[in-house]
Amino acid sequence: MVPLETTARLEMRKRAQELTTRHEGLRAEQVLKEVIRRDFPGRIGLVSSFGAEAAVLLHMVARIDPYVPVIFLNTWKHFPETLDYRDRLIADLGLCNIQTVLPRPDSLRAEDPDGTLYVRNADLCCHVRKTLPMIKALRGLDCWITGRKRGQAVTRSDMELFETQDRWIKVNPLIDWTLDDVAAYFAAHSLPEHPLKAQGYPSIGCAPCTRAVRPGEDARSGRWADSDKTECGIHFENGKIVRRPV
Repeated sequence: MVPLETTARLEMRKRAQELTTRHEGLRAEQVLKEVIRRDFPGRIGLVSSFGAEAAVLLHMVARIDPYVPVIFLNTWKHFPETLDYRDRLIADLGLCNIQTVLPRPDSLRAEDPDGTLYVRNADLCCHVRKTLPMIKALRGLDCWITGRKRGQAVTRSDMELFETQDRWIKVNPLIDWTLDDVAAYFAAHSLPEHPLKAQGYPSIGCAPCTRAVRPGEDARSGRWADSDKTECGIHFENGKIVRRPV
């Protein structure tokens, strides 16, 4: 007999595949309307870093339902510009349900008392500051919206519109968007740019682990640039943090 957990996960993967089949080819806005209003009503949220391209999904979601939960992980390591940009977008877009999630103080005292864990063990730093708080924030949801795109990095090239992770389904409505698509949406809706984008930061995470991208590099090359790490601990594949190809 197949264990219950395995059966549940197989059923969830099957549902993700069915959702992909049903929604594939729809415009991003239509995918969002379907998942928010029909597929996961009251059980879906947007996880946002308020980074360089975050305004696109935030704008779309705000127009569909400004009360959809927007989960922001405050790791205490963000650029000041990101926090200012977050506050501006919340006000400009009329977002009504921002859920700011913090790492547990006792976990920080135990694992990162001097705030330099990212130097010694970046994976553990992400685990304490992002993964554990995120799991708690998602408890009341069945699905979460991400801004991941196939063209951002080689490690994301085989993504699907709907994916599974642990007990959740993830939807990537901007999966096939290009930099030109993002720029066109910003222009069409007069969205403000993240202040660091003009300084060569197309992907923005925590300040100690993000640098500007050099010419010819992919958009996420500035994240954990001196290691094989490519994901922060929010997104996993087969239960493991994704690594840069050797």
